[in-house]
Amino acid sequence: MSTSYQPARAWTIASLLALMMTTNFLDKVVIGLVAVPMMQELDLTPTEFGLLGGSFYWLFALGAVVGGFISNRVPARRVLLVMALAWALIQLPLALSGSFLAFVVCRALLGLMEGPASPVATHALYKWFPNDRRSLPVALLHQGSSAGLLIAGLVIPVVTAHWGWRANFYLLTALGALWCLAWFAFGAEGQVETPATTQAEPRVPYARLLTDPTVLGNFAAHFVAHWVLAASLTWLNRYFQTGLGFEPIQAGRMFALFILVTAPVSLGLAWFSQVLMARGMASRHARGAFVGLALIASGLLNCALQWIPMSNLEKFFTLAVAGGLMLTMNSIGPAILGEIVPRAQRGGILAIGNAVASLGGLAAPVVMGWLIQRSGGVAAHGYEQGFFVGGLLLVAGGLIGIATMNPQRSSARLAPAALERAPA
Repeated sequence: MSTSYQPARAWTIASLLALMMTTNFLDKVVIGLVAVPMMQELDLTPTEFGLLGGSFYWLFALGAVVGGFISNRVPARRVLLVMALAWALIQLPLALSGSFLAFVVCRALLGLMEGPASPVATHALYKWFPNDRRSLPVALLHQGSSAGLLIAGLVIPVVTAHWGWRANFYLLTALGALWCLAWFAFGAEGQVETPATTQAEPRVPYARLLTDPTVLGNFAAHFVAHWVLAASLTWLNRYFQTGLGFEPIQAGRMFALFILVTAPVSLGLAWFSQVLMARGMASRHARGAFVGLALIASGLLNCALQWIPMSNLEKFFTLAVAGGLMLTMNSIGPAILGEIVPRAQRGGILAIGNAVASLGGLAAPVVMGWLIQRSGGVAAHGYEQGFFVGGLLLVAGGLIGIATMNPQRSSARLAPAALERAPA
């Protein structure tokens, strides 16, 4: 197998994986976008709906870890196909059931199968792109996520208005099945890293990897970013409706506009980080400190909703820019791990990082729901208290990231451990 970098083929795979993340995030966000009619029909309190939103993450960590380690041994093409097919099928019971318990069970199973999506897709991408070219394709991967949110904001409220909120789940089944057919036809394994190279590369004990400061700081930064992301996916659209007073379809359009602001911010920052790397800046600064500063700025903007009087439009754009800054972690963070972790262990470490991050997703929707219910369930105050909590976590995560994420130091630290395990 050729080990040469093939840009055209690599970017084709990157585009397909971005489309996969589009369907992935449509699946994630649909509950949040049908929150108002669903809560009315099922007679759910904000705390109960927060529990439903959080149930997606109950088995997410387990799925992330198991799927990540499977991807170390099974071609990513097969793993991704099985996962995406499961996502499509799990939507069908949601379209038919009227039971709160059934929704919780199906969302938990969906989380189990979607847990490995980002780490396995990132792992697959890294097989197609060399280290110094990885930030931008991973950013594209996460722009697929943004595209899913954008499409959701525009389409789901319209589908709900014309055919009812349950019709969205049939639509998601169809879209998932179409992606599976495209991936079956065109998906392939990368050629930048060959199996022979992988077998020859020394491994590092997992105990050594999982106590490395760069890895731990990366996990902490990913946790706080995912806390804010999960809270937003569950509650942002309802905040636009019951907090800021937008009508359902208008709120969906505002949600789409929100993504149109966040996407270029996060993509532009990922591009700038890659430019800094290309110009010779150490990745400790071009990646580690860069991400840390972005998280701190995002956190301060989230906190500003409590500190500074703002109009509804000012609140909207403040949250949107904060979201773009926060999402920088999703594109640059994995590149930091890819820089120091042996290729044969990369899928597992990325999966463990995703599992740690999912713990934020497990708690954030419930905490936000509790804060909303304490405020009466309709005022913006409860939502903004939730954003404030997320902002404090982002600042803390950013400071930890700046202090700990140093790929050069970690590479030097891990190299002796790898050599000790290398075959004589």
